[in-house]
Amino acid sequence: MPRKPETYALSIHRLAPGDDALFDDMLDLFATAFEDPENYSSARPSGSYKRALLARNDVVVLIAITNQTVTGALVAYELMKFEQERSEFYIYDLAVSHAYRRRGIARALIETLKEIARENNGSIVYVQADHGDAPAIALYTKFGTREDVMHFDISLEEEQTFDE
Repeated sequence: MPRKPETYALSIHRLAPGDDALFDDMLDLFATAFEDPENYSSARPSGSYKRALLARNDVVVLIAITNQTVTGALVAYELMKFEQERSEFYIYDLAVSHAYRRRGIARALIETLKEIARENNGSIVYVQADHGDAPAIALYTKFGTREDVMHFDISLEEEQTFDE
């Protein structure tokens, strides 16, 4: 006999000042999903830093809660444009717990961000994906058009010398 699909209650919540425990749950999710505990667990922000970050309107931190557990998270930044009165929203991080993937959680997080962007005169939501990250590329392809661009990390360590 075919197995019945598992039912679960999913809710999307925008973090606000005071949501410290949920913020830490989100960092745990990112550390596990990205296999990167060094960046997400080794130097956690203080409570005052979290409160200041979450109080900003241009920082969007969304979590998906399934059966009282953080199962997905999205962090995005609103970038106000100069050439017109509009904003773009950049998805910086998006992850879903391995056990809850392919259940519409990432889609629900992105759709919630799109609502927030529309409410704030957003013109577009954009995200980058790494070459070889097939699941991310497949997900983002469902939402929009792929742009092939180059990304450069510019070090703040010391002044660069250039050959002219």
